[in-house]
Amino acid sequence: MTKTVAIIGGGVIGGGWLARFLLNGWNINLFDPDPEAERKVNEVLVNARHALPMLYDVALPAEGALNICDTVQEAVQNADWIQESVPERLDIKHKVMAEIQAHCRADAIIGSSTSGFKPSELQEKSDNKGQIFVTHPFNPVYLLPLIELVPSPENAPADIERAKELLTSVGLYPLHVRKEIDAHIADRFLEAVWREGLWLIKDGIATTEEIDNAIRYGFGLRWAQMGLFETYRIAGGEAGMAHFIAQFGPCLEWPWTKLMDVPELTDDLVQLIADQSDEQSGAHSIRELERIRDNNLISMMRALKQQGQAAGALIQAHEANMQTTPAQAPTMETVRRVVPVDWTDYNGHMNEGRYGQVFSDAADGFMLAIGADQEYVAGGHSFFTVETTIKYLLETHAGEDIVVDTRVLLADGKKVKLAHDMRRVSDGTALASCEQFLLHVSLDTRKSCPPVGAVAEALSTLSTGA
Repeated sequence: MTKTVAIIGGGVIGGGWLARFLLNGWNINLFDPDPEAERKVNEVLVNARHALPMLYDVALPAEGALNICDTVQEAVQNADWIQESVPERLDIKHKVMAEIQAHCRADAIIGSSTSGFKPSELQEKSDNKGQIFVTHPFNPVYLLPLIELVPSPENAPADIERAKELLTSVGLYPLHVRKEIDAHIADRFLEAVWREGLWLIKDGIATTEEIDNAIRYGFGLRWAQMGLFETYRIAGGEAGMAHFIAQFGPCLEWPWTKLMDVPELTDDLVQLIADQSDEQSGAHSIRELERIRDNNLISMMRALKQQGQAAGALIQAHEANMQTTPAQAPTMETVRRVVPVDWTDYNGHMNEGRYGQVFSDAADGFMLAIGADQEYVAGGHSFFTVETTIKYLLETHAGEDIVVDTRVLLADGKKVKLAHDMRRVSDGTALASCEQFLLHVSLDTRKSCPPVGAVAEALSTLSTGA
């Protein structure tokens, strides 16, 4: 059943929430008094539609419907989830929360994108305090999975679990913050780094670009897949974390950082930072920088997915929930996906090795259709590819939506021959074709053998065309 989310406030963060839900099949009710709101969220959607599907090796669900609402009441009255992303002023949030709760369902969850306020502060003037949570995301919300889910003692455990399940269902990672604290968890780290960066610029030690380079060429790469403490555990060597703390703990008493002090943001300092930032990044528009950011995130997160680690493991789990088994037929749709940016080469189109990946995935889809799934393979049988012949017909580019139709040319005992046709979804243009010969094998003997059970029956049906 299609669900509905109300987005209250369609700025950078609200637009990112909207894209995450819409591209995962939710219907959206958007309310934002800004007359430019529809244009702005549609620009966010352009980037999200380019980016999010590239994380996965299966197609995302069909998009939900986007409904622009004239009032908060219209937006929230039928919503399962309500996401508030209005300006960071407590009086505004109280006013908006009161209007939301006057018209929403009693069982709807209300999440606030606030980066600073605690849930108990948001709940102060509410008669239904347990309905309101902090759900603090990270930009871009349609790509980055972390959501800081912060309840207060007013929120029922069952509702906390319900919020976790719902966020997880759209590929997000709800980090349950067990105790209320100003700025939650992640932003407290970011503020510490930001403060130190301001001092380094003010004191003439580093520019904005040099600080960014220190992060992106060094510890930022480590943090992206291991975080802080696991990184330092490795730094402790074989003796582990205790050794690391014993070795480096004393330096915490040295006057290296100025985390409890902030330089005065004078006009001169603000202008210095702005000028350095313009020199560093001013050649690109904000939309171009967003596209560069998104493509880099896709490539890094897909690399983590290949290893089944960190954000990549989350993508794998979400992908498994979206994957469907092709209908068993002489011709079946075995692949539907978007071509990711990390599949392209120096010529700007899909590398020939990735065509092999697509057709390998098509064979896996065929196996699923006939029942040769993970359970079947775990039971000691599978199919091995013996020969493939690929014809490259037209260029295929990153971001293109492709589909593969697979026909069964031969299903004779342990022998299977497939014909794969890869097409561009937008216009049906043929991009490549492949003939693939497979043998059914025993994984114990590593030799060919007849298929067994339901797989044998499925192949028999396909061979007779029944």
